[in-house]
Amino acid sequence: MNPSVAVIGTGFGGLAAVIELKKRGFDDIVVFEKAEDVGGVWRENTYPGAACDVPSPFYSFSFEPNPRWPHRFSRQPAILGYMRHVADKYDVRRHVRFSTEVTGASYDAAALKWTVELSSGAQVVVDVLVSAVGQLSRPSYPEIEGADSFDGPMFHSAEWDHDVDLAGKRVAVIGTGASAIQFVPEIQPEVEHLTVFQRTPPYIIPRFDREFSGTHHKVFERLPATQLVERGTWYGVVEGLSVAWVYSKPLARTIKAISKWHMRRLTKAKPGLFEKVWPKYQIGCKRILFSNDYLPTLAQPNVDVSTQRITGIVPAGVRTVDGKVHEVDVVIWGTGFKATEFLAPMSIKGSEGRDLHDEWRGGARAYYGMTVPHFPNLLVMYGPNTNTGGGSIIYFLEAQAKYLGDYVEHLAAAGAPLTVRPEVEQEYDDRIQGLLSESVWTQCSSWYRNEDGRITTNWPTLGVQYKSQAKFDPADYEVVS
Repeated sequence: MNPSVAVIGTGFGGLAAVIELKKRGFDDIVVFEKAEDVGGVWRENTYPGAACDVPSPFYSFSFEPNPRWPHRFSRQPAILGYMRHVADKYDVRRHVRFSTEVTGASYDAAALKWTVELSSGAQVVVDVLVSAVGQLSRPSYPEIEGADSFDGPMFHSAEWDHDVDLAGKRVAVIGTGASAIQFVPEIQPEVEHLTVFQRTPPYIIPRFDREFSGTHHKVFERLPATQLVERGTWYGVVEGLSVAWVYSKPLARTIKAISKWHMRRLTKAKPGLFEKVWPKYQIGCKRILFSNDYLPTLAQPNVDVSTQRITGIVPAGVRTVDGKVHEVDVVIWGTGFKATEFLAPMSIKGSEGRDLHDEWRGGARAYYGMTVPHFPNLLVMYGPNTNTGGGSIIYFLEAQAKYLGDYVEHLAAAGAPLTVRPEVEQEYDDRIQGLLSESVWTQCSSWYRNEDGRITTNWPTLGVQYKSQAKFDPADYEVVS
């Protein structure tokens, strides 16, 4: 049997999946991409200052190191350029149908195949369906009364409107997550006034960025081992954050002390600012952020930080619980993504017409984040509980791509669909949720948790533990006939 495979999405997960399958000799692959180019979140997020908060030597494929990164913490154009290079070098584009959106898919028990439904009305039939839409593909907008009544431009950071000229404007930024702390310093110098509405402040630590010079590039190219050293060093640093949150309270206290020193030092120019931005929850509960310029920006004369709860939006601006209307010309949402709504808004139907979103009504779950009982030959890249609170998701994606490759090889030999045994997935989920129930991520509200409080995004321990445990074992599956 030579299985046919459909992959949804061309972010890092989709690229990893296709490349792994091609390396193993599988070529009957079709990739559906709703946009006109590869790149996923790094194609969509073009806001000013967009960059990765994981150092590029580690936030890249191990099999395709890049000796010519412009910076240690690369900006969006460089990351997108790297992804385009990878897609070209590994012959991924030949398999991609661009400008093609998947609206749903259903498993045909008689034919033992998946029928993929496209927005054009066309259908494609395949043996294996791989979702690589990720956790950070759908912007999240909070439900605020009157949002539709605002007179001026309003947009999300992930859908930045570059036609809006911010020069001399009064701008409201709602949200203070990873995107906001990058674009706020970029837009502050050009706006007349900036009001940052903060619900929960992040812990911030120093960003040890640097520009890689021509000399660095030559050394990396001529002595590839130096790239491995750089990658290994930053693997240790970012994985050390996971060690702190999971295993070492003394290390967590040390990181908190560093954060406090860093944040107090960068806010001293404006009395009272530190007290506004210093978090009151346990460190590690939300993703810690790296920045050297966000807090000094908040200390500028044309910037105010409001910690008052927003009660509504009116035509002239933003109203807070104290009754004040903050008059602004532009509203920018920095409110993140619908990370817990996996595979939405697609409709996925498995055996006996089971609806995946009904199965996940209490929170998304999958065996090692990849396979779901009663959904034969459906695999998910960057699925439930495969996010990392400190490391690089690409490290996880490579482990998942290997799992996918082993799965498809076994499928080819078996000649019939596979489905994970319900009792195997249940035992796994009990173990993972048991670990998560004792984790730091239960200590506050964050995008790691769904509305019921279940942690559906994060892996509970270290990346290296995921890589060592997430191994395909045929005994975990049963053959569907």
